[in-house]
Amino acid sequence: MTSSPDIQALLSLVLSAPPSYILTALVGLLTFLLFSGYLLLRLIAHHPRPSTPSERTYLTTSTGAPTPPLPLPDAFSATSTASLEISVIVPAFNESSRLPIMLEEAVAHLHSTYQPTDWEILIIDDGSTDDTATTALRFAADSPLITQDQIRVITLSRNRGKGGTVAHGMRHIRGKYAVFADADGATKFSDLTRLMKKIPDREGYGIAVGSRAHMVKTDAVVKRSFVRNFLMYGFHAVLRTVGVREIKDTQCGFKLFSRKAAEAVFRDLRTEGWIFDIEILLLAGYKGIPVVEVPVSWHEVEGTKMDLVSDSIRMAWDLVIVRAGYAVGVYTVGEGGPGR
Repeated sequence: MTSSPDIQALLSLVLSAPPSYILTALVGLLTFLLFSGYLLLRLIAHHPRPSTPSERTYLTTSTGAPTPPLPLPDAFSATSTASLEISVIVPAFNESSRLPIMLEEAVAHLHSTYQPTDWEILIIDDGSTDDTATTALRFAADSPLITQDQIRVITLSRNRGKGGTVAHGMRHIRGKYAVFADADGATKFSDLTRLMKKIPDREGYGIAVGSRAHMVKTDAVVKRSFVRNFLMYGFHAVLRTVGVREIKDTQCGFKLFSRKAAEAVFRDLRTEGWIFDIEILLLAGYKGIPVVEVPVSWHEVEGTKMDLVSDSIRMAWDLVIVRAGYAVGVYTVGEGGPGR
């Protein structure tokens, strides 16, 4: 144990050193700490896993039976063009019970709004342990409103998280526009019309995000648990500190993208967990892609896959990593965006 005289001798030595030596030592220490922090950030940064060959195929139904695996298009290839109006991405993990209700509402709206050849639904089964994929194919086979190839089921070999699931689906769209919608059906699907009317267009780039911000004082939010609301307000405070201020509801699972915006954002998306919505908005800001917030109807649905406390802590941690990653260049902003 260092004695008091030893400490005094050390302080005396430091104070007697030339100021240039002290300054050099401090600069060296600061450089070491910054470099160590940069290396640590590179180690803990998000690294999306590449897709497997089977994940680049899909199943659909033909004459009531599932087809063999068929190849998916690559929407991000240089030669890719839209062949229909709207693609719907539905990320699904163990959603065999809630998915049919959501699909029924979505299909009814799409059938009444678009021509049969102008829409598709991509259901991305995120490594479910139940019969989510089978349920989706059974729904496609039984529904009189669905024709062959309108519902495509993609099964991931292992769980990636909601962000990775949505990004995978966006890479394989055929639509001029693409919307992702949660499998729980909490958002009224017909509000897609509101998003389509409001989505901005800057050189073909635009994003419209569904928002529940107008419902903050309604029973749907007020009657939620204290912990849930406390975490919600705390998360919003964190978002403001990292620069996400314009969008009041970042986490609503109902977001619409133009085809060019989808490629520009999801080609560079790094996070595969719950915080991916924030990275979408950050990337849109960096790339100059216009984003508009549109009020939608929403209701609480039982069966959430989120653990409020642990997932909120993980989201806050991921948010720090993402923001720091872009600030110091660990995460890069690639091509795409108006004027880029």
